[in-house]
Amino acid sequence: MKLLALDRELTQDSYYAATVQRGPGYAALSESVSADVAIVGGGLAGLSAAVELAQRGHEVVLLEAGLVGGGASGRNGGQAIHGLACDQATIEAQLGLDEARRIWAMSIEALDLIRERCARFDIDAEWQDGFLGLATSAVKAAELEHWVQRMAEVYDYPLRWIPPAEIGEWIASRRFHAGCHDARSGHLHPLKYSLGLARAAVNLGVRLHEYSPVTSMEHGETVLLRTAQGQVRARQVLLAGNVYLPELAPSLAPDLAARIMPVGTYIACTEPMEAERLRALIPSRSAVCDTNFVLDYFRPTLDQRLLYGGRVSYSTVTPRSLISSMRARLLQSFPQLGDVAMQYAWGGFVDISMNRAPDFGRLGAARNVYYLQGFSGHGLALTGLAGRVVAEAMHGDAARFDTFARLNHRRFPGGRLMRMPALVLGMAYYRLKDLL
Repeated sequence: MKLLALDRELTQDSYYAATVQRGPGYAALSESVSADVAIVGGGLAGLSAAVELAQRGHEVVLLEAGLVGGGASGRNGGQAIHGLACDQATIEAQLGLDEARRIWAMSIEALDLIRERCARFDIDAEWQDGFLGLATSAVKAAELEHWVQRMAEVYDYPLRWIPPAEIGEWIASRRFHAGCHDARSGHLHPLKYSLGLARAAVNLGVRLHEYSPVTSMEHGETVLLRTAQGQVRARQVLLAGNVYLPELAPSLAPDLAARIMPVGTYIACTEPMEAERLRALIPSRSAVCDTNFVLDYFRPTLDQRLLYGGRVSYSTVTPRSLISSMRARLLQSFPQLGDVAMQYAWGGFVDISMNRAPDFGRLGAARNVYYLQGFSGHGLALTGLAGRVVAEAMHGDAARFDTFARLNHRRFPGGRLMRMPALVLGMAYYRLKDLL
């Protein structure tokens, strides 16, 4: 299974890649260098950590195996949403209500952090306020309304409840029964944001190298990372390769690979349409996501398209006829778009943990190798926060990082050969529950 090769093939028809200009890029590492911190992975988590560390005065070298923002960070659904991929009850059960509240507050800080960075570093990421969470049945609507009430009462986070009588004012689709609106969440162009963070990091003094996969790591008080043409010695290291790390550098952290699984996610984007027609679909221009376990999500783009995601693959097998199958999903929500063509369709892989909670921690006897993984498809905002808290830990204050690190994570069952078939069967069960 070659995830990186599959990912590159799947992203060839990405709307995001078609609407940015990357520029000359960053040269591969070709010498021996030293730094305070070496970061493996040029996605949003690694870039965020690089920015935060550089702002705190650390010398940072960042090594990216391919292109900056070339993985999930640059081709996801673009939705920056409150909370984690798992429900708060998962956090409460492990850490208690007080720590769960603390993690929720950090997830809201992550939303503000995106706005702050776009303003500070002049990143034109096409940010748009607003998120709609929608229920597809009366039963799911009752569950969502209970959750909204609890978030206001227990977490002091009020959201606007949208009852069935008002749902038509928010979404032009009969598929949805009721919902809630969060004005603080929102959406953006993730590749523009990723490339903007990379520019910000370099301007702050970070040495950034593309096409520099790490081939080995030697632990110690000083960690040695080797690439094909160079090496980096650093007092501290951050592994932020997520789902690609086990494939590109299996010897770096073999125990981590069993705690995450690659899941294929797929998105399509329409041709441009009249602004009035698009606004009629989602008058608030919010990002939208249903509350199913196997969910659909969509959002308007700045250039008047509708971007729609909704297929997943737990076997790494790419669905056939991706553009037509994604069009069929879109028409289930918006049959009135039957005359609108799909112009782009793409996909790629994200890492999920068993309980869908993020997996942060340290490795090695010296405890100076940190890792961030397991964002579980909910990482656009949370990766930014993760970069901040790991930078705080490396700078000497690990309180917030250790809150996440106390979360327990289990290996996926079945070992190397059977865990993927087991997950496929499990997801079939949840798809059936969504239908019922």
